[in-house]
Amino acid sequence: MASPLTDLEKRKQISIRGIVGVENVAELKKGFNRHLHFTLVKDRNVATPRDYYFALAHTVRDHLVGRWIRTQQFYYETDPKRVYYLSLEFYMGRTLQNTMINLGLQNACDEAIYQLGLDMEDLEEMEEDAGLGNGGLGRLAGTVPRSMCLSVCQCVEEADDWLRHGNPWEKARPEYMLPVHFYGRVEESKEGARWVDTQVVLAMPYDTPIPGYMNNTVNTMRLWSARAPNDFNLKDFNVGDYIQAVLDRNLAENISRVLYPNDNFFEGKELRLKQEYFVVAATLQDIIRRFKISKKGSTGPVSFDSFPEKVAIQLNDTHPAMAIPELMRVFVDVEKLDWDTAWAITKRTFAYTNHTVLPEALERWPVGLLETLLPRHLQIIYRINQGHLDGIRALFPGDLERIRRMSLIEEDGGKRVNMAHLCIVGSHAVNGVAEIHSNIIKNDVFRDFSELEPDKFQNKTNGITPRRWLLLCNPGLAELIAEAIGEEYVKDLSQLQKLNELVNDDAFIRDVSKVKQDNKVKFSQYLEKEYKVNINLSSMFDVHVKRIHEYKRQLLNCLHIITMYNRIKKNPKALFVPRTVIIGGKAAPGYHMAKKIIKLITAVGHVVNKDPVVGSKLKVIYLENYRVSLAEKVIPATDLSEQISTAGTEASGTGNMKFMLNGALTIGTMDGANVEMAEEAGEENMFIFGMRVEDVAEMDVQGYDAMTYYNNIPELKQAVDQIQGGFFSPKQPELFKDVTNMLFNHDRFKVFADYEGYIKCQEKVSQLYQNPKEWTQMAIKNIAASGKFSSDRTITDYATEVWGVEPTDLKIPPPNEPRKALEETARVLTEK
Repeated sequence: MASPLTDLEKRKQISIRGIVGVENVAELKKGFNRHLHFTLVKDRNVATPRDYYFALAHTVRDHLVGRWIRTQQFYYETDPKRVYYLSLEFYMGRTLQNTMINLGLQNACDEAIYQLGLDMEDLEEMEEDAGLGNGGLGRLAGTVPRSMCLSVCQCVEEADDWLRHGNPWEKARPEYMLPVHFYGRVEESKEGARWVDTQVVLAMPYDTPIPGYMNNTVNTMRLWSARAPNDFNLKDFNVGDYIQAVLDRNLAENISRVLYPNDNFFEGKELRLKQEYFVVAATLQDIIRRFKISKKGSTGPVSFDSFPEKVAIQLNDTHPAMAIPELMRVFVDVEKLDWDTAWAITKRTFAYTNHTVLPEALERWPVGLLETLLPRHLQIIYRINQGHLDGIRALFPGDLERIRRMSLIEEDGGKRVNMAHLCIVGSHAVNGVAEIHSNIIKNDVFRDFSELEPDKFQNKTNGITPRRWLLLCNPGLAELIAEAIGEEYVKDLSQLQKLNELVNDDAFIRDVSKVKQDNKVKFSQYLEKEYKVNINLSSMFDVHVKRIHEYKRQLLNCLHIITMYNRIKKNPKALFVPRTVIIGGKAAPGYHMAKKIIKLITAVGHVVNKDPVVGSKLKVIYLENYRVSLAEKVIPATDLSEQISTAGTEASGTGNMKFMLNGALTIGTMDGANVEMAEEAGEENMFIFGMRVEDVAEMDVQGYDAMTYYNNIPELKQAVDQIQGGFFSPKQPELFKDVTNMLFNHDRFKVFADYEGYIKCQEKVSQLYQNPKEWTQMAIKNIAASGKFSSDRTITDYATEVWGVEPTDLKIPPPNEPRKALEETARVLTEK
């Protein structure tokens, strides 16, 4: 089937995706052929689609390089304050199309590839998603640099070897390779502590350019790869123990070979701690090297007094928390600062973003592990804790319970370091990522710390980048909006409010509806190709895509699917609004219940999809390998977005914002950023159900009895009995006993308590879907209200309220701009 937008229509998209010029196209074709021949050493007779992708990627990167170098020159010459975002995850997705859009090259590249007789979409599909994260934490981090196989009932896990074909976007920087130390012991002397007899692993930096949108700025994402030193166990080689020497080398390099995938479960494994320290130790050496370069020319030893005026470090959750004792170690042991001076500088440098309130996700490292792996850092943590507790004793004499609660060292169940407490004590600012989440950490999770330093705690609601999550993934809607209100909304998403004036405009309503239907046609083609299932295009596309976790309550959605199935079977001739339920997400390898949830959904889908009585009324699809590039396909085609976590458990969410921006309506609880979405759009323009945070808290006090709901709600009882009795797994009747046992006895997230409200709310959804005009009007209102949720706003808030830098809309001069213009830009920037 043909794509809803023809190639010609795509190439005629308006200027927000770039202008097609004869010179641009000719230059791009020339660059493409040059790289095919001289970089890849291929011609058209032997080149593969992947070769063509690489040739195009190198061609586009050529247009980045000058801007990248010029950006670094500009920073060197103006010496601004630098912000370093430390994260164990950067879930960036694909780079090619995002770069073409940000450089204004999309249309010219489309035309060049068309003239070369190739298909742009085919080339874009050759790019692997960068495997640098798995969840919302990594997805959030992926926005920062830019704004600054399944069978029936069977999960198949596959490694994400995204680098097997190479990465055309990264540049290795071996000249900046740095040593990172582990193990060893601490020697004390009059001159201070020395960390000696350590094992050394080298950190090799790899830089990826991150272009801003049409502003000539190209920032850098620096990743680190572990390398064994060249002399690593050379002695073993010389005495013939070749195998052990090779094994030791592999052990050293394993540090960066696999990213630990659990970001909502803490596992105190040595490799994970090595990864965390490896990243921060290499990064801090790099930061200090750069700071010292900026001080060249000054006489005497380098002074670090101005370090917080030139360096801001944001800790993305607790994974990089070892940066705090590491910076103290460098200042005190290497740079010979006194403790109090070093601690004051450290606190002014760091800020901490909390991403979860789930106890099992909070990092607590065993003291014994730290003592073995990082002995000097444990000493430093003990001293930080001593000073911290001395201050508390002075303010609250005799309050031993408060001291126990606020200590960095937990004594219950073995001595452990509470990394969140370390981050709070060692930072000048602490923030949550949605208003409700920030209030919970202030008033509940970290209440003692908030009472001690109330001004330290802030909120910074998450955001998404409109360039990827509208221009790139939904060009039809992006173009329609630009035609209606102009192109400036791409840089200022708040301008989407102007769409409220078009809520009753029949032509605009019709156009928005057509864009959505076109996106559904395109995505249904993908589903039919990949899953061999026929999609009812008039059905509601009901989508629930996110990591699989009990608190995100995919089980509640599954119970609704079973309820709809039972209703159809009970009365096949009754009116039923057709639905295609699409669920996607990955489970952490060690998370047994999450894997069982996936098996249950696929088992239910198998029964539903094969039932001739159900036919096209209801389909259930589980998306394999859900990732950023797949999100870019499904989100624009979605009618209903499922955001149904238990109130008070989701820190923020960003998927909810992406769906909203792309004209999906939301069914959700008052949790995470849903609360602010309801404030912006009006609660009447969302489908809100379920307990609020205070209701959950009250139920926790009174006690949650799942059996009461099970016995009093017949449809719920029927659905649970079907799961428990093996209706969806007849060959393995006991397959889902762990799921039902959890729901009855250990459900912290109270699925049954919200079931009835959820079902009634879904009935309202179906009722409105029968009125396409009203549905689309509500969708327009949601798009108009999504301006707050731009990552540009988020980063501006961080910049002004946490990092102490002032954003500017000045363009960095391109490489060929005269020196005079550069000097003028630097002058204005200095004045600002």
